[in-house]
Amino acid sequence: MRVTSKSRRLKALIGATAAAVAAVPVFFGAGVAAAGTPAQNDAAKVTASAKANGGTKLVSAKAGAGNKMSLVVRSESMGRDIPLEVIRPADTSKPAPTLYLLNGAGGGEDSASWQRQANIGEFFAGKQVNVVTPMQGAFTYYTDWQKPDEALHGVNKWETFLTKELPPVINSALGTTGVNTLAGISTSGTSVFNLALAKPDLYKAVGAYSGCADTATPVGQTYIQIVIAARGSADAENMWGPVGSPDWIAHDPIINIGKLKNGPRLYVSNASGLPGPHDTLNAQGINGNIPTLANQVIVGGLIEAATNECTHRLFNAVNANGMGGQAQFNFKPAGTHSWGYWRDDLRDSWPMLADSMNTPR
Repeated sequence: MRVTSKSRRLKALIGATAAAVAAVPVFFGAGVAAAGTPAQNDAAKVTASAKANGGTKLVSAKAGAGNKMSLVVRSESMGRDIPLEVIRPADTSKPAPTLYLLNGAGGGEDSASWQRQANIGEFFAGKQVNVVTPMQGAFTYYTDWQKPDEALHGVNKWETFLTKELPPVINSALGTTGVNTLAGISTSGTSVFNLALAKPDLYKAVGAYSGCADTATPVGQTYIQIVIAARGSADAENMWGPVGSPDWIAHDPIINIGKLKNGPRLYVSNASGLPGPHDTLNAQGINGNIPTLANQVIVGGLIEAATNECTHRLFNAVNANGMGGQAQFNFKPAGTHSWGYWRDDLRDSWPMLADSMNTPR
């Protein structure tokens, strides 16, 4: 092929153009990487906004899928880092309230968590609320323990962490409105009341699903000892001292519920323990497994029947204290101690929680 001066000029022009075009993506690509995805930008903003509360401070913020984020907060009272799972509001440019949503006995350290069993990211998608869940605290009842217990991470000062240390850090990091609600399942159905009793003005509403708000009678005390000792391999007396001692009585929501009068709104739910609509072979979590269904119906049924009795005594105490107007009780005629019903409870209680936080349902 004969190369002319014209073809050489054309070749040079094409080469220069190609080089310039190739440089454009590199230039702009670097800018896009620096800006990051919306979730990454939010995590960076959270990190930059967080303010320490004494020795309690944000250690890290990591963007997750969709509206999810993982935080790590250093607790001054417990002397360790606490992992938190967070769901961010639909519009992160505007302040939103916060729902502290507690896991049950396993504290998020096992598979029985809101994150793994209830798909809460999908439930809260589009809602203008921050949802904060500690992913530690198994078998601690989210309370302040009198003594360390090495079976449960050593020092446990969950009441101090959740009511005093954590909220200011969350408020600054997430840019919240400062308005909070609180909800929990099973053992945390006891914890939420005690956290509210510790600091009634911190929460606008409290939700308790299938809990036993009894720490003063032999029935409630036995249930707690089974959870802590049999399941957690810990010493229950490291929590509130000898069983039946004053600290156990001080943490009985049934006895102390009157202290919440004119305080947070209450949503309390419990099923009867009889098999219900989520106790079938094709139910979510059962997936055709007969032994799993049998365990849910038998063991879950017995546990739910026991918590139902506790909840009826709480119902009587609420009414005896003239608090019926601020409380909503949902006694379901059928249902076991299992996730299908707690997913329903979260959905059913959300209107009250949302209204209490002054955020759209």
